[in-house]
Amino acid sequence: MQNTLNLGARLLLSQLFIMAGLSKLGGGYQATQGYMEAMGVPGMLLPLVIALELGGGLLLLLGWQTRLIALALAGFSLLSGALFHFDPSDSMQMIMFSKNLAIAGGLLLLSAYGGGRLSLDLHLQNLDK
Repeated sequence: MQNTLNLGARLLLSQLFIMAGLSKLGGGYQATQGYMEAMGVPGMLLPLVIALELGGGLLLLLGWQTRLIALALAGFSLLSGALFHFDPSDSMQMIMFSKNLAIAGGLLLLSAYGGGRLSLDLHLQNLDK
């Protein structure tokens, strides 16, 4: 059951990042870049954000370098939550901030426990033996 739940967690967490990366490529690029700049974040960082969201999401889904990718995405979730959603005067933004914290928590668990048996991590490790 643990391996199935681990795969489910990777699937649910990764889809969020994959969809976010795809939406930025599929027409939301300029709007996202403008929003970043309005919040004081250089818009030239957007390609790195997309690479992390899309690439990291796909790697997390496959379970390759799960611990490292999950840790990177947790850091990204915490940073983006603090930069874009932490506004105690706006309850909706604070809900979004709390969601980022919860996502980071799930990712930290994956970082602690790894990709499980249904991951490329384990299969590649077994090939090395």
